[in-house]
Amino acid sequence: MTTDIAMAHHTAVLHCRDLYKAYRQGDEQVAVLSGVNLTVAAGEKLAIVGASGSGKSTLLNMLGGLDDPSAGEVWIQAAAVAPMSESDRARWRNQHLGFVYQFHHLLPEFSALENVAMPLLIGRVAPAVARERARLLLTAVGLAARTSHKPAALSGGERQRVAIARALATEPGCVLMDEPTGNLDPATAQTVLELLLKLNDESGISFVIVTHDRQIAARMDRVVSLHDGRLHDVDGAP
Repeated sequence: MTTDIAMAHHTAVLHCRDLYKAYRQGDEQVAVLSGVNLTVAAGEKLAIVGASGSGKSTLLNMLGGLDDPSAGEVWIQAAAVAPMSESDRARWRNQHLGFVYQFHHLLPEFSALENVAMPLLIGRVAPAVARERARLLLTAVGLAARTSHKPAALSGGERQRVAIARALATEPGCVLMDEPTGNLDPATAQTVLELLLKLNDESGISFVIVTHDRQIAARMDRVVSLHDGRLHDVDGAP
């Protein structure tokens, strides 16, 4: 390992090197990722763009330790993911990463506050502390009056804001987002984008966002495109 690579995975919140992923379809191996390298700095806002089927969600799942690469390495907060047991990986992920998806994946039987507190409770934080942290986060995303509402009683934009609050609950180093505004109307998507930018500015938490939304990509610090199994810097990106 070169000195530069060693420095990268020890100082970055998220780092991967030479990620490959292939799936078997019948008698053929279909390559999705063909040597992806990426380093995400503390506080950085990064957009990953690319055509449907290019492997963006696959890459995000591997960066989050939810799926294993066929080859290559991932580090989350300087810890290599591959040697971890499933339980250790889940614990590390809970402490250091947040996730937001196109569909909110809230638990329907629980209130907004209970949904946001869930990652803290899983991490064995005292219930009273978890609930207070959840209450503060829901206030931060403009839902102070909706803490007791279950997902069915919330609008699409409100549900996504609950999901964002939940992703921030453990104060992770990085939040991974897969089309976080993809299921929202344009006005609500804009509201959610402005919220994300505000939270990034205030918290210093890094964001990695897979998106088709050009408005989101244009507001990130860096934009990379995934095609032919590799990441490429986007010309003209900030």
